[in-house]
Amino acid sequence: MAKIVNYITESFEELKSNVTWPVWAEVQRLTIIVAVFSVLFALATWGVDEFFAKALAGFFNWIKA
Repeated sequence: MAKIVNYITESFEELKSNVTWPVWAEVQRLTIIVAVFSVLFALATWGVDEFFAKALAGFFNWIKA
């Protein structure tokens, strides 16, 4: 148990002293960029899914005819 407590204590000390944290404005800017690209990627994935769903439905309707 002492090893776990020592590990956690050293981890927090490293976070406080050795990590370079970005300024708040940069964090906000990068968060917005990630959110926008996530929405764009989700829309692109939805579009490709819809395209293939319609293409396969058309293909199977063509085969049935």
